[in-house]
Amino acid sequence: MTSSLATVSYIGATILFILSLGGLAHPETARRGNLFGIAGMSIAVLATVFGPQVGMGGIPWIVIALVIGAAVGLYAAKKVQMTQMPELVALMHSLVGLAACLVGFASYVDTSLVFPTAAEKTIHEVEIYVGILIGAVTFSGSLVAFAKLSGKIGGKPLLLPARHWLNLAGLILVILLGRWFLNTHSIWAGMALLLVMTLIALAFGVHMVMAIGGADMPVVVSMLNSYSGWAAAATGFMLGNDLLIVVGALVGSSGAILSYIMCRAMNRNFVSVIAGGFGSGSGAPAATADGSEPAGEVTSISAVDTADLLRDAKNIVIVPGYGMAVAQAQHVVCEIVNVLRGQGVAVRFAIHPVAGRMPGHMNVLLAEAKVPYDIVLEMDEINADFPETDVAIVIGANDIVNPAAQEDPGSPIAGMPVLEVWKARTSIVMKRSMASGYAGVDNPLFYKENNRMLFGDARKMLDEVLGALSA
Repeated sequence: MTSSLATVSYIGATILFILSLGGLAHPETARRGNLFGIAGMSIAVLATVFGPQVGMGGIPWIVIALVIGAAVGLYAAKKVQMTQMPELVALMHSLVGLAACLVGFASYVDTSLVFPTAAEKTIHEVEIYVGILIGAVTFSGSLVAFAKLSGKIGGKPLLLPARHWLNLAGLILVILLGRWFLNTHSIWAGMALLLVMTLIALAFGVHMVMAIGGADMPVVVSMLNSYSGWAAAATGFMLGNDLLIVVGALVGSSGAILSYIMCRAMNRNFVSVIAGGFGSGSGAPAATADGSEPAGEVTSISAVDTADLLRDAKNIVIVPGYGMAVAQAQHVVCEIVNVLRGQGVAVRFAIHPVAGRMPGHMNVLLAEAKVPYDIVLEMDEINADFPETDVAIVIGANDIVNPAAQEDPGSPIAGMPVLEVWKARTSIVMKRSMASGYAGVDNPLFYKENNRMLFGDARKMLDEVLGALSA
């Protein structure tokens, strides 16, 4: 393939990637966006493998790597459950960071590279240093995020004494090491400095994500997505690959925008998320803002009575949460919706931006269950409708429906936009127990007079509700 043809292919792939991002912005066009992304990546890979930068001798090795990677990808696509998508995404981000590190070290020891001027050599070394730095932070941070999302590490933040000073000291040391790295003329000394910097970056990535509480994990996922994009862009600079630079910049910037949107949805700023400390881990004992035990009594309800309420309602709003994902209850929910709509009941879904463990988690689950897109609404679209709603049923959500965000100025989640389900005529909350959500904050919704608690596994309880509705 000639250089001109490869350039044209890269331009075509770039256009397809942009169309892919545009398509993924809405559930109705997400499938088309996915196809654009697949087509763009296929063109990009073929143009790179058969382009002028790869010799014929290297093609067999690349084909072997592609076959191995494709096999792993197909296996993951078949075996990984939809509930495990957040941790899979985090793991994929870690691979991008690892690739950036490996390419950086390979570029530094590549003796075939010749630079006409000292300035070009310095620029290349800066690309290597920054690329490895971003890649190492992304790699270790993503692995910790994977461990937290999969439950291997608790959601409670690890807050070391003087942690901000530790981060600042690490940053200063990285800058000093970078200066020494650019001034060294020995490849072995340069490698030693790169290794020390890499270890510091790996430690920073671990420390940064460990200090972030469970309630901020959706922001962490989108933040690491941004980091992986910048790591890919840095890899593109090191390899002199324009397409990789453009794609990395697209992913990095879109991830940064998504992180900003997530922070706004939680009434948090990005710095406070990085500073950590919000969220004590799922399953923590409930506690009020002042640390006292929650007051009030809850009213339980059975699955049969729940079915009666739903059958008699004219307007129902369903709020899905991570509990629905864990129970894999989305398909039963879809069946219930179909039965109710067949009986003339208006049913809609209310999606909070940070519901679940990653952005769009609930949308993906509902799409998998083939819930119609037109009845799945965002928080801003549906919040004003709760006063006219007969029944609002919350399936495994907690913090995103917590009225303390509006009613208690001293609450850790004060000011966080939430779905106002308590304004419905009747609200039903489905939970296994009275344990708090990922933010570790008690929910006054449970004790309100118009609220009912349906305790038990979401899938089992919903099966009973479906049976009662169909009887």
